[in-house]
Amino acid sequence: MNIIRVHGIRCYSLHGCLQEETKIGGTFEVNIDLFCDFSKSSKTDSLSDTIDYVKVNKIVEEQMSIPSKLIETVAYRILEKLKSSSGLILKCKVEIRKINPPIDGDVKYVSVIVEE
Repeated sequence: MNIIRVHGIRCYSLHGCLQEETKIGGTFEVNIDLFCDFSKSSKTDSLSDTIDYVKVNKIVEEQMSIPSKLIETVAYRILEKLKSSSGLILKCKVEIRKINPPIDGDVKYVSVIVEE
């Protein structure tokens, strides 16, 4: 099994439970690991035989633009959309990092990881 990683997708989104978060928004970073078999594309050198990073980024941006209270919800939406977008994806891992979350303390980020 091979892995395609698309890491560090930065999005400005309106996710959160606090009213301020849904109005002001915040910065998020999304990391995607796609477990697949790209041995065919290594021989054909054809984009149609592998996973297009542009499509992965577009799915992430689309799902991140839909406001949700929980990043857990968003992570599962991204995972499902990615898995249904290509029959080449055998397993998918999605991490969403909420940068500088509005919690009491000096916290760089909080994150959730879903994998199926």
